[in-house]
Amino acid sequence: MAPRTQVGSLAKLSLPAKIVFGTILVGVVAALYFVVFFTDIDGQIGQAHAKEATLKGDLQKAEETKVAYQKDVEDRARRQQIEREQKKVLPDEAETPSFLSSVQGVATISGVSLTSYKPEDEIVDEYYVRVPMSLELVGRFHQIARFFYGVGQLDRVINIEDIEIVVTEKAGAKGKEADSDDVFLKVNCMATAFRAKKDGETASKGKR
Repeated sequence: MAPRTQVGSLAKLSLPAKIVFGTILVGVVAALYFVVFFTDIDGQIGQAHAKEATLKGDLQKAEETKVAYQKDVEDRARRQQIEREQKKVLPDEAETPSFLSSVQGVATISGVSLTSYKPEDEIVDEYYVRVPMSLELVGRFHQIARFFYGVGQLDRVINIEDIEIVVTEKAGAKGKEADSDDVFLKVNCMATAFRAKKDGETASKGKR
């Protein structure tokens, strides 16, 4: 019976009153719709912004990690290159065949004859190990000089020590002074390369 009373009461209202009542009712419904719908949308927008900020932070961290990784890769490659260069100068092993091959290559280029060679006992120093090899060379003066110079240009450090030079042949005509290019020299020397010390190796006493 109450709803009928309310409907009857609304029916008794004048047209302006009905318009005002309808406007108020529409406003209330619209307000409720806005609160329910738009508040939910606003919450979703806020969550989306928060997620976007999180993703941007993760992306920045990933970029920083990538840059740090790339730097580590470059540093490692640089260290490996330096290590390879150092091993050319001071290898871990004596590498006698490579040592001899380098000396023989320089002798061939210089025009010098490597008549004999003999690996000698290694000598352990404080920071490295000496790898000596006695050599006998035959050639003209400028060839011998070129050989010594060529050895000094090798990647591996090789010292030429204890040099003994003897004139072995003069190709000048009898009774004439031989030209310097006709003079052959025999050179006995010690070519010394080096290698890195190993754990447990101690310096040799009484040896140079």
